[in-house]
Amino acid sequence: MPFLMPTKVVVTIKSTGRQTASFIRVASAVGWHVKAQVRKLEGLVAEELAALPNVELIEGDLTQPKNTLVPFLDRLFHNARLAFINTTHWGDEVAIGRACADAAKKAGVAHYIYSSMPDHSVFNPHYRALPLWAQKFAVENYVRQLGIPATFVYTGIYNNNFTSLPYPLFRMELQQDGSFIWQAPFHPKDPLPWLDAEHDVGPALLQIFKMGANAWKGQRVTLAFEKLTPLQVCARFSRGLGRPVKYVHGPIHIAVSVPSGYREHLECLQETLGDKRVPYFGPELEYPQEARSLWEGYRGIEEYAREVFPVEEAANGLSWMDEEMDEDLASQSNDGNFDGESNGGGTRPHTPGTWTPIHTPGVRTPRHHPEFEAADFFVGSC
Repeated sequence: MPFLMPTKVVVTIKSTGRQTASFIRVASAVGWHVKAQVRKLEGLVAEELAALPNVELIEGDLTQPKNTLVPFLDRLFHNARLAFINTTHWGDEVAIGRACADAAKKAGVAHYIYSSMPDHSVFNPHYRALPLWAQKFAVENYVRQLGIPATFVYTGIYNNNFTSLPYPLFRMELQQDGSFIWQAPFHPKDPLPWLDAEHDVGPALLQIFKMGANAWKGQRVTLAFEKLTPLQVCARFSRGLGRPVKYVHGPIHIAVSVPSGYREHLECLQETLGDKRVPYFGPELEYPQEARSLWEGYRGIEEYAREVFPVEEAANGLSWMDEEMDEDLASQSNDGNFDGESNGGGTRPHTPGTWTPIHTPGVRTPRHHPEFEAADFFVGSC
């Protein structure tokens, strides 16, 4: 009997990234055929995806010259009716984004979801655009100009960005007494959008696809399931870990070598979102009601801190979660005075040293990410 291609064929690129891998797991589970581009068929996440049913990993470098990239993308999009495209900063992001959109139009893709971000300078010429986000916004505008049936998702801050390693912006710095400090330029009381990329992107995208392009008519969809200030984030993180977590409103501290493009991005972020207190998505987009209407089973920051953060930290060779901590200090994690949010019916504090590791598909941290050796890798880059 000849092989029949499934009716739902979806294309993804850079498929080991957090957003895309989350979607592939869900699409595979419901029987969709995924044509997933990866730069290399190696690494923890690529191996996991290759073992899933209905997933076809296709090796190819998106930074190759245009005369070879176009035929590769034509083959990738052949027979596909759906596409989820999340371009990243590796290579010329705008050129790659345009090439993917061209291939999708040529293939007759019926619903094209692009993971975009805002260009804040559009809202006010005195706002500096965040360079890496502005590239995505440029690709979004190109997709709109092509006129293909498209939806654009704007993702919040990944819960998964937090690490005790010395990376900038989302370092949860471990103190000698066992507590943590998060220093960032965000005003302590300004709300920010939050998302567990591993857990929640996939189910939300599946629902967007199931509703169809006509249901969205080219609109922007915010994928952010919690609206929390930095003080609230630290309070919930504290309850999840059973340790004090303090927020410090201060400049971004860069303690490791970062690519120049990312350094410029951080400088603009500090000025636009920090100093000028411009809303994260700009003044137009609201959250989290839209995301929660798509997927009710989201994983909040407290659950992430309790169940996943220690696993990711252990994957980096850290062992603080196995060390006993003074009971008086641990009790402060339930004290609203130090972190800006009282316990107020939150979940019971977790006791350090008694956590049980759970299997989290695709767990990867800066040292375990498949792109770690790339010169332009940084936390939160995908």
